[in-house]
Amino acid sequence: MNQHQIAVLVGSLRRESFNRRLADAVAKLAPPAFSFKQLGIADLPLYNQDDDDKQSAPVLRLKAAIADSQGVLFVTAEYNRSIPGVLKNAIDHASRPYGQSAWPGKPAGIIGVSEGVMGTALAQQHLRNVLASLDMPTLGQPEVFLQATDALFPAEGKLGVAGHRLLRDWMARYVDWVTRHSG
Repeated sequence: MNQHQIAVLVGSLRRESFNRRLADAVAKLAPPAFSFKQLGIADLPLYNQDDDDKQSAPVLRLKAAIADSQGVLFVTAEYNRSIPGVLKNAIDHASRPYGQSAWPGKPAGIIGVSEGVMGTALAQQHLRNVLASLDMPTLGQPEVFLQATDALFPAEGKLGVAGHRLLRDWMARYVDWVTRHSG
């Protein structure tokens, strides 16, 4: 059985992040051949093209982890109807210098949760545009943008019934997507 390592980027740094909880919960729904590793992005400096020829240790660590993965999962919050700056910063770092991007060909999935009624729909659409420019095949359906409610996470680390069903179905599609696109 092939092992698939999935790099997970959570677009929220908050200690009690709904999206970190979602990333932890959805990873538990994967089959045993899939393992999920959340990549640290809090220590990345702000992207500056002047640093392309001397990337910092945190940037090199990020790029190596992505290169070693067979897929990427983006679990994003929505800030001001777009993706959080910290997530865009990580994406930019791993795509540089030009010609040395860690992203091309990596099958991607996107999910997210926010307090708003629209979940993370707009952030996910913006992220899809970015990932298309990075040559990442991105799972289109089903889309998962959840509203944070007491019913979503009724117990510590556990998904509620409706969230569990939706994310279980999403995970089945994502596993198939990664398997088909990771060679």
